[in-house]
Amino acid sequence: MFTNFTRVINFALQDFSRNKGISIAAIFVLVITIMLLTGLLFFHGVANYLTSQLQNRIDITAYFKDTATEQDILNVKDQLLKMSSDIKNIEYVSKDQALVAFNEKHGNSSVLSKALQEVGKNPLLPSLNISTSNGDPSQYESISNILQTSDFAKFVDHVSFLERKDTINKIYSITSSINRFGLIAGVILLLVAILVVFNTIKLAIENSKQEIETMRIVGASDWFIRGPFMIQGIIFGVLAFVVCFLLSLLFSYLVSSQISAVLPGFDAFNYFLTNWWIFVLIQLGFGVVVGVISSYVVVKRYLDV
Repeated sequence: MFTNFTRVINFALQDFSRNKGISIAAIFVLVITIMLLTGLLFFHGVANYLTSQLQNRIDITAYFKDTATEQDILNVKDQLLKMSSDIKNIEYVSKDQALVAFNEKHGNSSVLSKALQEVGKNPLLPSLNISTSNGDPSQYESISNILQTSDFAKFVDHVSFLERKDTINKIYSITSSINRFGLIAGVILLLVAILVVFNTIKLAIENSKQEIETMRIVGASDWFIRGPFMIQGIIFGVLAFVVCFLLSLLFSYLVSSQISAVLPGFDAFNYFLTNWWIFVLIQLGFGVVVGVISSYVVVKRYLDV
């Protein structure tokens, strides 16, 4: 058994060395296709960053009556968290905090400053700023409806859902389109990559067609015939992975500053280092699996003849 395995490996290495040109071509095609998939993975990171930034810009605010105490508002906050699993974050803003934020935003407006002085007191209401897990408009509408039920109506002055509904719908539509585009592009690219790699490996194995037929005639087992080509598929995949991993590392480092200039807060190099195991899994897995399966399928066609 061990002797046969050693022979299979030797045959694979000899065939790989004998057909260097075709082997290099197969590895090159694998590198191109894996790098395209790697680019899609970077796109996924950028898309997630963009959608999270957009989702962070939308929320609804529940304004409470002056008669509601801080404890009343905090109790409403706790009940909301228990009643809705869609809530990602709730931030309590007191009257004083609201006034400070208002002055920071409109401090340069003499008209507004004079209006506040004439009122003589803080006219702003305490509130809860509420954001959901994925920005779905139906989630915000559900929370708004809960806040306007009899249990909370005695405390709540009004909820800003209707004023922000159009904005929430538009942002959710944009984020959904980004995610849908990424999924469709990924599926198409994966299918094209598999077809290209399959046909390249098919050309590489066709050069050994006579050798396969000879081994078949002398009575070699199917696995003994398939073995060298499947090992070659592994070699193609591993070598392509090494090249792609180094190129990805270099690419993410070189373009990181340029991407950060366009998307402040997104660091491509840090994204690569944080998710290095995902890159390894996709690059190595795709290269080896597609290389082995393509070799198996192509050789099987000759064995069936």
